Amino acid sequence: MESVYTLIVTQEITPDDQNLQLENIESEIKDQDDTPLEYDIHVFPADYTLEVIYQKWINEEVVIPPFQRGYVWTITQASRLVESFLMGLPIPPIFFYIQSDQKYLVIDGRQRLESIFYFLDGHFGEPDASGKQRVFRLEGINEKSRWYKKTFEEFDESDKRKLKNSVLRAIVIKQLHPSEDDTSVYHIFERLNTGGTSLIDQEVRNCVYAGKLNALLLELNKDSEWRKILGKPKTDSRQKDVQLILRYMSLFHNSSEYKKPMKDFLSQFMSKNKNPGDDFIKTERTRFKNTCRLLLETLGERPFNPKGPLNASVFDSIFIAFAKNLNHCPDDIKSRLTKLRSDPTFQKSAGAATTDTDVVRQRLKIAEEILFR
Repeated sequence: MESVYTLIVTQEITPDDQNLQLENIESEIKDQDDTPLEYDIHVFPADYTLEVIYQKWINEEVVIPPFQRGYVWTITQASRLVESFLMGLPIPPIFFYIQSDQKYLVIDGRQRLESIFYFLDGHFGEPDASGKQRVFRLEGINEKSRWYKKTFEEFDESDKRKLKNSVLRAIVIKQLHPSEDDTSVYHIFERLNTGGTSLIDQEVRNCVYAGKLNALLLELNKDSEWRKILGKPKTDSRQKDVQLILRYMSLFHNSSEYKKPMKDFLSQFMSKNKNPGDDFIKTERTRFKNTCRLLLETLGERPFNPKGPLNASVFDSIFIAFAKNLNHCPDDIKSRLTKLRSDPTFQKSAGAATTDTDVVRQRLKIAEEILFR
């Protein structure tokens, strides 16, 4: 039976204890921690046979978001799942989110689905460095079982049909409102994937907005000059450095349309530009690299945080100002930067209410005026 729910969403944050240290500004934390949102979402259960889901996977209608943790189950765990289907035992439901292209994004249940796909394919896990794959034989189940050590192809025909006709329940979710963006998938994914270490903002976006833009962000984050600007040779394990690039890019293009919370503004930009054209990719890559180069040439390494944690608001205003004025950098840019940092209005806009709509626009305007006008 179908039903409509209103989803009230809030977010928890995790301690900032990884590579890139950001200033703990109250407004930035609040933007992550205390932004309740409402969505009208259509939620309904659907019972699919494993054969149907497998065929959707083959047809690329089921999308498993790429994420560094990947497939982590052992062959014993996967084997017991297959055995549970064959025995008719209950299996927890998976969660699908219907994207605008009508494909099903897996937001919970990746390990179960890939276990089934691997078994039906006949090989366990991805190929190793030499291209070899492990044959998937059921292990870790009762040795007296008629399925013990068998591959799917070694099943008799009735057992093959039994497995393919086994039913896996899916909870299917579709956003009804607001219609102009699909940020509910971000919050749903965030809430459902809470096992172990909770994912934080950019890690979630990396999962739910996988595409050409996400690939570009990951590529730019490895740029050697960008790493010098951050003062961190290695990329951040929680992708806070990637989020800084997204923050710059989103505000560079859409600051006039910015509305808080910042985290949803960034998600909307990734959603709307998920798979941009080659010209967009080329332009953004060139602009970012040129901006990094100019910053290093004029201000040196770690220009935003020479001694302590990095202030994201100081970063976005200065980086965007440079990106907009690549062809006419004043000779006295260092003294102008000192003047900007000591400006009372700028200091306030970079230290309090930093994600408020008017404050963001004011901060960007002041930075460009003092640095390049």
